[in-house]
Amino acid sequence: MELTGTILRGREFEPIEGRVVVGDDGRIEAVEEASVDGSDIVAPAFVNAHTHIGDSIAKEAGRGLSLEELVAPPDGLKHRLLREASREDLLEGMRRSLRFMQRAGTAACLDFREGDVAGVELLEEASSGLEIEALSFARGSVEAMEAGDGFGASGANDATFDRERRATREAGKPFGIHAGEVDESDIHPALDLEPDFLVHVVHPEPVHLERIADSEVPVVVCPRSNLVTDVGLSPYEELAERTTLALGTDNVMLNSPSMFREMAVLSKLSALSAPEILRMATINGAELAGLDCGLIEPGREARLLVLDGDSDNLAGVRDPIRAVVRRAGVDDVRTTVFGRSD
Repeated sequence: MELTGTILRGREFEPIEGRVVVGDDGRIEAVEEASVDGSDIVAPAFVNAHTHIGDSIAKEAGRGLSLEELVAPPDGLKHRLLREASREDLLEGMRRSLRFMQRAGTAACLDFREGDVAGVELLEEASSGLEIEALSFARGSVEAMEAGDGFGASGANDATFDRERRATREAGKPFGIHAGEVDESDIHPALDLEPDFLVHVVHPEPVHLERIADSEVPVVVCPRSNLVTDVGLSPYEELAERTTLALGTDNVMLNSPSMFREMAVLSKLSALSAPEILRMATINGAELAGLDCGLIEPGREARLLVLDGDSDNLAGVRDPIRAVVRRAGVDDVRTTVFGRSD
């Protein structure tokens, strides 16, 4: 297979005119500069580094509620609605969100999975037959983590999670944890667990930033969620100076799982450059999950996004990287190629 147009090549997303050659094994064989017809933009597909798609049954519920009233376990609105929903409704809602993400150029998502082992099995069933890779960062028990792809802790103020952290190390699976979303009180205990990544980090003090830098622990930021719940915004530039940032859309109850929208909002809320934000949405999230995608370079898995550069929205674009980050949307997607070598 060959894809032609403006190729966003390598970690810097260098725009070149040419072609990407994809082998039968689903990997990129070559990235070649050449004079080609067409105005397509070929970019790495997205990796959504933090989702909660179980609450797809409750989109836009809970207007006016605080974060705790919305999502705090065990009695936040989200958890009450999840308990009341039928398995069939949960399954259909999750599957529809996954289909949307796939159509909108997301090749993989890191889902903090409620429901213990049954929740992991539900996500597996919801994603069956789809091209998107839905990774379960399970919650509830060590057994759920063992059934899934890692452990996703709610926050260090909710429990100690020492046992779960030891178990993830033994299993060789990643451990992520929410931290600093409402206030700074759970950041130190979260860092004490030596996690593989933190989520949110809206309220770090200088001492927390120093610890994050020293430990080189990545942070997943979710700006639209933080805006909706009115908890504030992460200090994106200060975090980016100290560690690797990835991007997530968080709860489907609060926001559509569109990485286009997440990038566009972040680009207008921060001084981060378009290449930095595109890395957050692609290679940085891929590396959190140990995925071999997120860049267009030979040898990588060919998980690619092709945008119609002659769409009414993108025609006349002078800077294709800024266009992908700030302007493009699902209607501009011509096709996706999710070549998985497994």
